[in-house]
Amino acid sequence: MMNRFEGPGSREARLRYLDGDFQVVAPGAFVRCAVTGESIPLDELKYWSVARQEAYVNAEASLSAEMEHDPALRSRR
Repeated sequence: MMNRFEGPGSREARLRYLDGDFQVVAPGAFVRCAVTGESIPLDELKYWSVARQEAYVNAEASLSAEMEHDPALRSRR
């Protein structure tokens, strides 16, 4: 059985993350989550940081990255 990221065109893309959109710098089928390392198909990519130019697999990973980079967020209520 073939993994969905195997075969031609299955390489990791390089993106430039913008506000509400992204540009493909180097074509590919997926990017990696900066927190978990999981592969994220480009058509499922919804979370990223413009400031850090990182992709995240889900909202939890995005929040985790935000708290890692700004520990003061942990004490907010």
